[in-house]
Amino acid sequence: MTSSIFDIFNYFILILLCVVTLYPFLYTMSASISDPLLVMQNRIVLFPKGINFDAYQLVFQKMDIGRGFYNSVVYTVVGTAINILFTSITAYALSRKEFALRIFITKFIVFTMFFSGGLIPTFLVVRYLGMYNSMWALVVPVAIATWNLLILKSFFSQIPESLIESARIDGSHDLYILFKIIFPLSLPALATIGLFYAVGHWNNFFSALIFITDNKLYPLQLMIRNISILENIVDVVTIDNSILFKNIKYAVIFISSLPMICLYPFIQRYFVKGVTIGSLKE
Repeated sequence: MTSSIFDIFNYFILILLCVVTLYPFLYTMSASISDPLLVMQNRIVLFPKGINFDAYQLVFQKMDIGRGFYNSVVYTVVGTAINILFTSITAYALSRKEFALRIFITKFIVFTMFFSGGLIPTFLVVRYLGMYNSMWALVVPVAIATWNLLILKSFFSQIPESLIESARIDGSHDLYILFKIIFPLSLPALATIGLFYAVGHWNNFFSALIFITDNKLYPLQLMIRNISILENIVDVVTIDNSILFKNIKYAVIFISSLPMICLYPFIQRYFVKGVTIGSLKE
C-alpha cells in the first residue's frame, strides 16, 4: 500500500514537471500561429486559434533571421569545439597525480568562480587583442568554464591509472593518451559539458551586445532581444499590421528554440551510457 502511494506521488510530480516544462514551448508555438488580435487579448491558453502564418512570412521576408541563425550556428559550433578542446586538455593535466602543481592551479582556477576581473577589464582585453567586433570576441573569452572543467577533471580522475600506465609503457605520449584513450572513455562526460557549452553559446546575447557592432554579425538571440525592446519593429511591419508584433516575437523565439530541442535526443543516450562508464574502477 505504501509503495503504491509512493508510486502515485512520483507519477504526479513527474507529470507536473512535464507540464511545466512543455507548456511554455507549446504556448509559444500556438501564439506564433494564432490570430494576432486574440494573442493581444491574451485569449490563447494552449491551442492556437484563428491559425495564420503571417508572422512567419514577415520574419523570413523582412527580417534577416537567416543570417542571424547562420551566425548563431557558427558561433555555437566553433565555440563548443574550442571549449571542449581547451577544457579537456586542462582537465587532463589537472587530473594527473604526477603533475606537482595541479592542486595549486586547481585552487587558482576555482578562485575565478567567485571573483572575476569584471566587464570593463574584459572589454579592454578583447579590444586590445584585436577581437572586438569579430566572432572571436564571443568564443575566446569563454574558452573554459570553471564548473565544466571541474566536472571533466573529476571524470578523468576516475579512469583507471593502469590504462594510462600501460599506454606509457607502449611508448605513448600525453596527447595520444588523451585523444585515443581518455576521449573514447569520456564520451558521456564530453557530451554533457558539450551540451552545456552549446546551450550557453546559443542563448548568449549579452556578449554580442557588448562586443559586436556590425549588424551582419548579430546572432539570433540578439535579434530577439532587439525585437523585444521594439528597436527593429518599425522596419519589420507597417502601422496597419503592427498588431503582428507579439506573433513575430513568439515566432522568432520558437525558431530559436528548435535547434537545441532537436539536438538533445541525439546526446541523451550518452547520459545513460555514462552510468556504466562512470562506474569503471580498478
